[in-house]
Amino acid sequence: MMSKKNSRERIKRKIRGKISGTSEVPRLTVTRSLNQIYAQLIDDLTGTTVLAGSSLSKDIQDELKKANGKTARSKVVGEYLAKKAIEKKIETVVFDRNGYKYHGRVKALADGLREGGLKF
Repeated sequence: MMSKKNSRERIKRKIRGKISGTSEVPRLTVTRSLNQIYAQLIDDLTGTTVLAGSSLSKDIQDELKKANGKTARSKVVGEYLAKKAIEKKIETVVFDRNGYKYHGRVKALADGLREGGLKF
């Protein structure tokens, strides 16, 4: 019987075999911890991180203090990352949920990105 972690890792490998990011359309990968959420825009051709944002970013700490709960903070992070991406002239991304279910914090982050103006 597979554990939850092993199952997520298997799904993650399967997804990564199908999607890839470029400099024009980077891959947006999501990582969750117990209390934080992290998102990165990655160019897989060069292997570099184009942009990164998390719930630990100093630029949005005031907004994060107003948000109640981890889901609300995830949405704020998504809006912040979308704003930074549009400043760098990135409008479209490939969403990599990294094996996590598209529910809760991952969905809130995606909704914040969409509201910020990114397409995926």
